Amino acid sequence: MALHIATPLLPLQAFAARRHGAPVWLKMEALQPSGSFKLRGIGHACETYAARGARRIVASSGGNAGLAAAHAARSLGLPALVVVPETSSERTRALLAREGADVLVHGLSFQEANAHAQSLLGLDDAFIHPFDDPLLWEGHASMIDEVAASGVRPDAVVLAVGGGGLLSGVVAGLRRQGWNGVPVFAVETNGADSYARSLAAGERIELPAITSIATSLGARKVSEHAFALARSHPIAPVVVSDGEAVAACLRFMDEHRVVVEPACGAALALAWRADGPLAAFGNVLVIVCGGATATVAQLQAWGAQLSVPAAG
Repeated sequence: MALHIATPLLPLQAFAARRHGAPVWLKMEALQPSGSFKLRGIGHACETYAARGARRIVASSGGNAGLAAAHAARSLGLPALVVVPETSSERTRALLAREGADVLVHGLSFQEANAHAQSLLGLDDAFIHPFDDPLLWEGHASMIDEVAASGVRPDAVVLAVGGGGLLSGVVAGLRRQGWNGVPVFAVETNGADSYARSLAAGERIELPAITSIATSLGARKVSEHAFALARSHPIAPVVVSDGEAVAACLRFMDEHRVVVEPACGAALALAWRADGPLAAFGNVLVIVCGGATATVAQLQAWGAQLSVPAAG
């Protein structure tokens, strides 16, 4: 039995009214047990590695990927070690510990934590990368299978891009359904826009630092697979501001009673643009990717810091 759940696909009239009546569908991945879509792919990877004989799960993310790995390991009855950088929040560490993981703090960046995690691997350990593993993409593709099973065929898909794992999985799912021509709008925040910059440059660009508050989009360099997908699938990069992303989170919280991270808010922000690129499409599918580390207080604090107008 899969470790993830089949999430609701909700038609949103609030979005549709701003897009001239064209329906917008929300795939509610924020409702996964670990708090984000990451459980689909990481759960699938952990199950696969366990079947191959792995006796411990090792991950290097202090965000949603680490939480998904910890949850999956606990569900499989395996111990988990999650290495997080010093910049990870106390809340994140507490959430990981609550899932039963051993938490090791190392380094000032994800890169340092990731390298240290890999140095600790034993023969019976399985390493879970946050986004760059074909098993993850295969697992993430299941959300598109669920959309198809519901009878909805999207004319466009909107999602957030960090390292490219979600993008890779969604494109795999679209192809599995024979929806090869369905365009994907890949949204990032300014300061975490390595994908948009890479496509503009024609080569993968590594950001010197992540300056956006949307740290879940904080891959300084996207995966080679995600970059290459733009050569074989219609993918349009879009960059929004931190303020737009946070405003979308606050509005989503007010209207739909679900708390998501600014990384997810980036995709929602594009969906709310009445005269943006989505206006040309009918059925628009938005992946509400979630974010387990988000809190109401933090979103409100960011809103005040960025002078985001009150929702209403």
